[in-house]
Amino acid sequence: MTFRAPVSDHEFILKQLTGFDQVSATDRFAEADADVATAILTEAGKMCDEVIAPLNRNGDLQGAVLENGVVRTSPGFDAGLKAIAEGGWVGMSAPQEYGGMGLPMALTTAVNEMMAGACLSLQLSPLMTQGQIEALEAHASDQLKEVFLPKMIAGDWAGTMNLTEPQAGSDVGALTTKAEPNGDGTYAISGQKIYITWGDNDITENVCHLVLARLPDGVPGTKGISLFMVPKLIPDENGEPGPRNTLNVVSLEEKLGLHGSPTCVMQYDGATGWLVGKEHGGMAAMFTMMNNARLGVGGQGVGIAEGAYQHALAYALDRKQGKSPTGTIAGHADVRRMLMEMKADVFASRAILLSNAVAIDMAQATREAEWQARAAFLTPIAKAFGSETGMRVAETGVQVHGGMGFIEETGAAQYYRDVRVTAIYEGTNGIQAMDLVARKMMDGGEMANRLMDEIEEQAERARATHPNMAEAVWQACESLREATDWVVEQTDLNDRFAGAVPYLAAFARVLGGHFHLGAAMAEPGGAREKLARFYITRMLPEHAGLLAHATAGAEGTFALTLDELAG
Repeated sequence: MTFRAPVSDHEFILKQLTGFDQVSATDRFAEADADVATAILTEAGKMCDEVIAPLNRNGDLQGAVLENGVVRTSPGFDAGLKAIAEGGWVGMSAPQEYGGMGLPMALTTAVNEMMAGACLSLQLSPLMTQGQIEALEAHASDQLKEVFLPKMIAGDWAGTMNLTEPQAGSDVGALTTKAEPNGDGTYAISGQKIYITWGDNDITENVCHLVLARLPDGVPGTKGISLFMVPKLIPDENGEPGPRNTLNVVSLEEKLGLHGSPTCVMQYDGATGWLVGKEHGGMAAMFTMMNNARLGVGGQGVGIAEGAYQHALAYALDRKQGKSPTGTIAGHADVRRMLMEMKADVFASRAILLSNAVAIDMAQATREAEWQARAAFLTPIAKAFGSETGMRVAETGVQVHGGMGFIEETGAAQYYRDVRVTAIYEGTNGIQAMDLVARKMMDGGEMANRLMDEIEEQAERARATHPNMAEAVWQACESLREATDWVVEQTDLNDRFAGAVPYLAAFARVLGGHFHLGAAMAEPGGAREKLARFYITRMLPEHAGLLAHATAGAEGTFALTLDELAG
């Protein structure tokens, strides 16, 4: 498979559409100017193209295996992780005092997305470590930070997150893993965790697990959960890997895709751990890592969409079938439609993703409530729409290949298989949508309306140069505003939840129109304007049907009894 990192697209979106210049203007990120951003994206893109992308197919065909209790990773993954570590890409946004670069999350997000497009199975390892770094920085004691952060930032040690148990999936509060005080400041962790991404490997010096467990006095539910650092190898007095901890990999899951990423069942038998954050405050600490991961998962969807699009385009430009103006299937109207939809959605989802990352950076740099609320509001949209775009584009990529898309040798199906889980892990897309219409609307829809104000203000400016597109975006935003008012007025949460997924999709569609319109204004008459016209004319209108569904209430959803559903 060939892959070319979309460096120019990231540069354009950051500089023209998402206000990255505001990030560079802050004291915290003053060194991350446009030239630095270009240099970083260019260098990362080169690594993705030359080092990581060639590993993608290998990871699918020769996945990770468990041999005598040791996880053996896919051939070449050791060199890939080494390149990521040596380039400093794991610690891009990590604190400088522990060896990180202290760069904006927007740049880290762009680099992570490109790595995901190159090889998602491999990219999952540094992504999990980055999330753990952020959680430790925010919640761990200084002593824990000094031991673990430098090693993780350097890429010498890898990190994981351990939430799920066989009986406790989305209902994390049902977990049964126990933590017993040892009397010396450490705790004995016992229990089993499942679906642990990169739960072990034969590459890094150590694997560090953040584990949710319940102390003896922990109350039932999420309020009684604490978070613990439980390393595979217990650090010695010098902070180097010491004796083996009492934990092990029981098995590796056989998965639909992501074969190169070892998904482990982990067993903890009185394993030594250290408390991270406050007692019974584990969920707050873990949510720091989960929010980081949700942005990252949205980027994984966008990255896979980019890879699937490039793969399909290359095939369409080469495949001869029937008569067409170009001599290849790329000249057929329906194939061209699919390629245009793929490209337009990749751009829209990438712009939403990077806008979310910029908001996170501004929230961190300014500590202003406005930016914090914006970042929180955009996170479920970026995660859900990014992963949905990945699935939709990967599926279309199979269709572009025709019958050969169903044959594994072309590689088209791998994108489809690899991306499917992104709509499930780090909070299913249904949960993201429910969060959007419930928790994120606790302000009475204030942040949603501020975003819509920005969309309409740009549309008003665009009337002078792009009147038809501007009017379409403005009208779509007005429809979204009316639907938002309806959502806020519903006191029965089931009425909100029944239409939560289409509401989120509609919001993303309108945001996509906004960013495409901005691209047309920034480069009038060029390829970006043509793509924007396609999106706004043919894809943005989907918002109407989505909003009709979103505001229909719950009655119809529960109209059939369970017996009638089964009949």
